[in-house]
Order: sequence, then C-alpha cells, then structure tokens
Amino acid sequence: MSFVLPSLRNARRTIGDRTFDFSRRVAVMAIVNRTPDSFYDAGANYALEDAVAASLRAVRSGADWIDIGGVPFAPGDPLSVEEECERVVPVVEALRAESDVVISVDTFHSEVARRSIAAGATVINDTTGLSDPNLARVVADSAASLILVHSRAQPRTQFARPQYDDVAIEVRDFLQSRVERAMDAGVPDDRLFVDPGHDLNKNTLHSLELTRRLDVITDLGLPTLVALSNKDFIGEVLEKPKRQRLEGSLAAAVACVLNGARVVRVHEVAETVDAVRMAEAILGLREPAVLKHNMSDANER
Repeated sequence: MSFVLPSLRNARRTIGDRTFDFSRRVAVMAIVNRTPDSFYDAGANYALEDAVAASLRAVRSGADWIDIGGVPFAPGDPLSVEEECERVVPVVEALRAESDVVISVDTFHSEVARRSIAAGATVINDTTGLSDPNLARVVADSAASLILVHSRAQPRTQFARPQYDDVAIEVRDFLQSRVERAMDAGVPDDRLFVDPGHDLNKNTLHSLELTRRLDVITDLGLPTLVALSNKDFIGEVLEKPKRQRLEGSLAAAVACVLNGARVVRVHEVAETVDAVRMAEAILGLREPAVLKHNMSDANER
C-alpha cells in the first residue's frame, strides 16, 4: 500500500505571523475551551487565568495553533454574544501578547468573530457551516482564515438518529457548497480550510467511514482539518470513557494524516505532536531528527 498525498491548491499559507506549507507538514491545533460544561475538561479552563495558562502550556508542548472556544457544540441553552465574547476575547488578547502562535476562535456568531479578530485571532472555526449569514463577510473583511465544518443541526439543538445515503459524498457536497458561499462573500480559497465534522450530527459508523474515506474530503483541494480527539466514536469502538481514549485518538489522527489530513485538533498536545511527526516521516515529508542506526561500521544503540 502506498499513500497518496492530497493535491492542494494554495498549499503554502501565511496565518498571522506563521507560514505553513501543508504539502510538507501537518499542523497540531490544541483545544482550549473556556466553558463550565466543555465536552472533555468539564470546566477545568473556565477561569481566565487557567485558560491562558493552558494555552501557553500547549504552545510549549509543540502546538502550532490554539483553538479557543466559549460555547460547546452539544445541544443546550443559547449563550448571548456578549457573554461568549467575555469568555473568549480576553484569552485571545492575553495569548496574543505572549505568543505568535496561530489563534482560532470556535464560534458561529459573526459579532464574536469580529471582536475576536480585532483582539488578535487569525482564524475563525465555524462548526455550524455558516449558520450566521454574516460570518463569512466578517472574515472576508479581515486577514483571517475560516474553517468550514460539516454539521446539520441548527446551533445547540438536538439532531436525533442522523441518516446518510453516502456520508462521505454528502459531507463533501455540503462543504463544497459552503466553500462557494464563503468565496462569494469574498473569502479567497487560500484562507479556507474544511473539516468533515467527525461525530457532529453523525453516529460512530459515520465517523469511522469518514476516517476511511477522508480522501473524498481532501479531494476538495483545501487543507482538511480533523477534530477527533477523545470523541464518542473512539469511546464506542474501544468501550472507554473520555479520559481513557488517548491511544484511540492517536490511532485515528495518524490514520487521517496518512489519508490526507493537514490539521489535527487535539486535547493531548505532546503525544499528538510525536504521533504526527512520525506519520510525516512515514509519508516522506520529514527527515529523521537523528540518523545513526546501522549507518556505520559498528551497530549503534
């Protein structure tokens, strides 16, 4: 079996002060949620100082990118724009003062996006696929990039028993339509990313199929982000609670990188960085850090 690298248009991207060649490397995005009810950390980073400290720890652990969220994707009561801004904007400001790391804000509100970009965010991560018709225009009027994520429900609402005739094709077609919508609003394709939205309005079998057939998504020609870390499809495969899904998360991340993913969104940064760097070497994108084994007259250990 040989791995086919994705054909990317505009593979070289400048995001804020950092430049990435996604034909040659994979970016690791760290998750920092400033919510009292986050999916994984259950509010551990809800205090401002804790969210900033977690972001800086992730940078030190090798994260290229920090994704800051103020509202969970899961169904629940809506949060006002003002309160969401109060959660995310101070984290963006504090992190930007300390680091040139890529900062994204996970929001579907155009006004939150606008204020976050003004505070120093360089990417908006919209897990609702442009449910706010003004969000793409806000991004277009800035230098920020935009992540378009597949989901089907209205924000924070239930979507029971999702069904697809062909999940990979339907997700691809949805993302293509959102790419066209964003470009029509003025966002150039060299500032767009796509994400198939594992587990978002999908069951475990759907998420596994998207992982196997990720090439259907990468064929769109834009860098593909995958958000797999500790998700329920991994827990259901392994029958493990959230805190015991690291190994499954790493396996899923490597599978996606080998199938063309170029950004991985994760909770455990250091472990994922090592797994991703190994996958890059397998793909021939990265040279070994050291080359000694069986390279001389005496065996090296």
